[in-house]
Amino acid sequence: MGLLVRNKMNRATVIYLIIFIQVSLGDIHRGGILFPRESETRQVVSLDGIWNFVVPNTSNPFVGFEQHWYKKDLREWINGQLVMSHEIGHLPFHREVTQYLKFGKENRVTVACDNTLLADTIPQGRVEELERPVKLYTTPKTYIDDISVLTIEVQTSSALLEYNVSVIGESNVTCRVSLIDKNKKVVANSGEYEESYGLLKIENPILWWPYLMHPEPGYQYTFQVELLDEFGDLIDKYSQPIGLRTVSWTNTSLLINNYPVYLHGFGRHEDSDIRGKGLDLPLIIRDHNLIKWVGANVYRTSHYPYAEEIMDIADEMGIMIIDECPSVNTEFFIESLLAKHKISLTELIKRDKNRPSVIMWSAANEPRTQFAQAKEYFRQIINHIKSLDQSRPTTIVEAQNVNVVESSRFVDIISFNRYNGWYSNEGNLDLVTDYVIREATAWNEKFNKPVIMQEYGGDTLEGLHFVCRNLMKVLTPNFIWSEEYQVNLLSKHFEAFDRLRASGFFIGEFIWNFADFKTAQTYTRVGGNKKGIFTRSRQPKASAHHLRKRYWGLAKEYYNATLPQDLTSYVISSQQALRDEL
Repeated sequence: MGLLVRNKMNRATVIYLIIFIQVSLGDIHRGGILFPRESETRQVVSLDGIWNFVVPNTSNPFVGFEQHWYKKDLREWINGQLVMSHEIGHLPFHREVTQYLKFGKENRVTVACDNTLLADTIPQGRVEELERPVKLYTTPKTYIDDISVLTIEVQTSSALLEYNVSVIGESNVTCRVSLIDKNKKVVANSGEYEESYGLLKIENPILWWPYLMHPEPGYQYTFQVELLDEFGDLIDKYSQPIGLRTVSWTNTSLLINNYPVYLHGFGRHEDSDIRGKGLDLPLIIRDHNLIKWVGANVYRTSHYPYAEEIMDIADEMGIMIIDECPSVNTEFFIESLLAKHKISLTELIKRDKNRPSVIMWSAANEPRTQFAQAKEYFRQIINHIKSLDQSRPTTIVEAQNVNVVESSRFVDIISFNRYNGWYSNEGNLDLVTDYVIREATAWNEKFNKPVIMQEYGGDTLEGLHFVCRNLMKVLTPNFIWSEEYQVNLLSKHFEAFDRLRASGFFIGEFIWNFADFKTAQTYTRVGGNKKGIFTRSRQPKASAHHLRKRYWGLAKEYYNATLPQDLTSYVISSQQALRDEL
């Protein structure tokens, strides 16, 4: 029996929660991080709900640890036992708890959440969030601990899938692997050898394609693993969806299934009205439907790993993902931080390695790579990623000037953020196109790698409209914060992107942000970050309709996608033959 804690927290406080169940809480499990799925051999019980909790006084946030609150009922102070701990937010962790069971008796689980962010935590900084879904699940004594799958070859007539299954427990078991299509038909299996490692050859495969690149994007098979004892009886069973697809790259391009892809999408945040950053399943569907509506094919999980339910939808819909480690604004490059950064990446890759939607690993967002220590730090970070997964390219999302950055020499694809016309030269759109072209070109010339602009844009207050006079006394809709300004700011970037696309090395454009989101209360922002093309309640601004024409136009150009009938509204009929009247 295992206890898995879905980690979604970060607030500078400590909260102690307690719930009574039939199990008690011991070292971190170092094996796989398979998502809890029920099968003939497994049971999952959600422990979500209303928990009793105590918040210590802010003057002494660690009083609960000092007084061992975790050993006590938070209402009666009755002794208990501490058996598990974990550091680093956003990613799941679990622990084998069978030895602590008191069957038939009432047991207690206490979860202490310490969200203090320090110089050696991932991330460095302050994030306002607290949520910890908890699931209790069972496994047999001998069980499937981890599964790794990798598509190593795709052709029209066949595909080759490599798999590796890790088993905990007795060794005298056989492992039977099957690949099942959506019609419940077994299209490949491990055969008579039934080993935990091997290759599956799939005839006439249906490949996983990104949205808009194929009429049936996001196709997934079921990869089924069964453990059998010496008599052929089922011991454990685990099934998970997978997609058959390859990712490859050169110094000028990114390819899915050997086909060049151009990325057009967003940076996003898990944030919305009412729920904040809490998990909201209907909102997940809404967001991905809006992503499809606008014609995007990708987003980055800025700036942390997203909930697995979100990743599931991206897999199913064929939306590509740049999966980002929760390392933001890193600047103190100390050894203890490096160790934890590696742990965070290990857990991220272990969790998401089998997802077809994940096409790239992002090691960090806007680290202070102008400092000399960053060079060796990120050399080790990228090498660590490569030691875990070489099937996907790596990137670091840079914000420093190209002339001072050395860390991007270690990555496969260059990513940079720049807010021309907003944080620099605000209100001056005439400079945007040239500045973007010059900087993107400089990144490519320095590192000879593909380039993506990961963030650009400007805050826009929905419903705010301005028409003003420029220096030439011509009326123009170019006043910052207005919806017209955001539209024109996008257009200036579009012009730069098109000229860069013609150069051959520019492979992606990501607007910041998909939707408005809450930030700290400061005088620099009106109710939060307003750079979204959708409002926080997911209503489109004028820029959403403008961007939609751009993204669908790109899909038409690259993949011959069929354009939506409502992409443009009627304006005027075709020109009539001219008539001369006497």
